[in-house]
Amino acid sequence: MSEVAAAVGGHRHGPEATVDGVAIDSRAVRGGELFVAVVADRDGHDFVDDALARGAAGHLRSRPLSPPDARSTPTVVVADTAVALLALGGHARGRLPDRVVGITGSVGKTSTKDMLAAVLARRHATAASVASFNNELGVPLTLVNAPETTEATVVEMGARGSGHIARLCAVARPTIGVVTAVADGHLERFGSIDAVARAKGELVEALPPDGAAVLNADDPRVAAMGQRTVARVATFGVGGATGAVGAVGVGTAGVGAADVRAEEIVLDAEARPRFRLVSPWGSRAVSLAVRGRHQVSNALAAATAALLCDVAIDDVAAGLADARASPMRMQLLRPPSGALVLNDAYNANPTSTRAALDALAALPAERRVAVLGPMAELGPDAEAMHAAVAEHARRLGVQVITVAAPGYGVPVADAVADLDAALERLGALAPGDAVLVKASRVAGLERLVDRLVPT
Repeated sequence: MSEVAAAVGGHRHGPEATVDGVAIDSRAVRGGELFVAVVADRDGHDFVDDALARGAAGHLRSRPLSPPDARSTPTVVVADTAVALLALGGHARGRLPDRVVGITGSVGKTSTKDMLAAVLARRHATAASVASFNNELGVPLTLVNAPETTEATVVEMGARGSGHIARLCAVARPTIGVVTAVADGHLERFGSIDAVARAKGELVEALPPDGAAVLNADDPRVAAMGQRTVARVATFGVGGATGAVGAVGVGTAGVGAADVRAEEIVLDAEARPRFRLVSPWGSRAVSLAVRGRHQVSNALAAATAALLCDVAIDDVAAGLADARASPMRMQLLRPPSGALVLNDAYNANPTSTRAALDALAALPAERRVAVLGPMAELGPDAEAMHAAVAEHARRLGVQVITVAAPGYGVPVADAVADLDAALERLGALAPGDAVLVKASRVAGLERLVDRLVPT
């Protein structure tokens, strides 16, 4: 606790103690952690007693201590616990080897993180962000909770505005930065897609000269970020020419010229991609366990970063084959009815929703239905973006049922107000039916999946 107090500029009270790991949710305490009382939607100070009862070894707080607490409980008091958590994350980063990969992008961050962690683990003891813990709370938690034996760390980074990723980079100090794509998500906050690109590019600007930027050659805005970094650049993409590996790594490639690319892409009966991975390190056949053709790009990003971390190409192929997606991301479920339910309910923007619709269309089915909720934070063009997604579904032959999302412009009978009405409109599922469930996180459409596929 003395080390914690010094790292965060706080004042220690009570007896000395050693803490192992950090938790900000008292329900996550297993024993020995430092509980950080973050003030957000709920005030973490209200859960300190619960955390201590569950075995937390000490806690960090901003509320004043009462005299009994000051004497009996290992405590560090700071002005702002969220700021202190960032400082503690930066302190923990100093204990980690300089093999830290930061991942950002409008889509594909979590899938790329999951695949990269699986691949790196073939050679290095690897720590990675849990689920989508990618903000000013999640990033320091990833760093602080990395085991002492960690050899490689994968940190997902999200942004709600300009400067957010730069702030996370100041804490995580990544040596490799991966940018998956720049897409039309969160436009309400950023104002334009070019502003999104500027914010995502803060990751490559933060890289050291001996680091590497891993950029999507198929996305012009991402490929252009190569001009914003002093690090060497390695690109990935579905098309383009292969670069050469020199004494310092992969050379800078132009837009569309991918150093690491996929050829001969096919999908199996469950929409799982197979392809040939071609790179300066060699080529291998790859079969993914995740679903959707769009996952090929995420796999290429993960492969490029892993190859730069000295993972052998055979291990890259094996790791990609073993990688599993985080919950509610292109999960294919089979209810007792014999239908197929594609659960992609974690989040949605126009780009990811079109990709999910393409995956639905690739499934063997006689009837394909997409149950879509609202895509949030799209700004003044939101209605047009929803309508364009509905038109994409129509071209694919997919019926769209919307839940509390009038912007799609579907027929009145298919525009329902709640989950009960969506179930009624779907009707009884049968073999030959395939259903996609997707919406922004605020819609909570995973509750519909729970009713379609009871556990």
